[in-house]
Amino acid sequence: MMNTMQDRGRKQPIIRSLTHPRSARFGRTVALAVGAAALLGTLPGTPVAASTTPDAKSAAPASDETASAIFAGGCFWCMEKPFDELPGVISTTSGYTGGKLADPTYEQVSSGNTGHIEAVRVDYDPSVVSYAALVDVFWRNIDPLDARGQFCDKGYQYSSAIFYGSDAERQIAEESKRALEKSSRLPGKIETRIVPATEFYDAEDYHQDYYEKNPIRYRYYRYRCGRDQRLEQLWGDEAGGKKVKTSRATPAPALYGVS
Repeated sequence: MMNTMQDRGRKQPIIRSLTHPRSARFGRTVALAVGAAALLGTLPGTPVAASTTPDAKSAAPASDETASAIFAGGCFWCMEKPFDELPGVISTTSGYTGGKLADPTYEQVSSGNTGHIEAVRVDYDPSVVSYAALVDVFWRNIDPLDARGQFCDKGYQYSSAIFYGSDAERQIAEESKRALEKSSRLPGKIETRIVPATEFYDAEDYHQDYYEKNPIRYRYYRYRCGRDQRLEQLWGDEAGGKKVKTSRATPAPALYGVS
């Protein structure tokens, strides 16, 4: 996710910078900003109508039991949607975690100086969807081989990680990573970290549900960042995690053809 300065708590949706300011390949230019605005049919700062798609996240859980999982996969805008589409997921929240500064702002985190990374908290009904299934959907929405960030967003604050909240979650995440490594499915070393969960701070309101509030801008950002292109290259028809079985009975190794 790329830097766009906003006042904390501002309600106005934003258009994220469509190129990374620290990359020569994706250098920010006025021409790109104007061209993007023309393509989207609006200038930055102009409200865009929210999606009319029914909000699946408002559905009540199937049981009284709920749990939370935290994943970091680069741009948190891009990590909400794949989880929101899963049966059993109650809600997703974009935020910051892993650092020491209390209640950081987007500007502070995106500077790369706070030790936080962008992440999503997934609240779900474990009677419907398993933690193992969430982990497998996570893998198929990131580039696990990228040690410098994710896609066009580079820097520690955009790195990938699984934040476990219990020993059971740690074991599931580590087993899943080992199974993926053993499968030789990916052409390189898996750089995604598996680390203990720390304090999670909700991001500003204008970041929440961005893909629903600003669908055109969101799709253009994903395309310009090369996210879907890289996911298809790595995962083929499994990209995005839509083929992951959410059954609690599915062992992680079986998802990678490992016995």
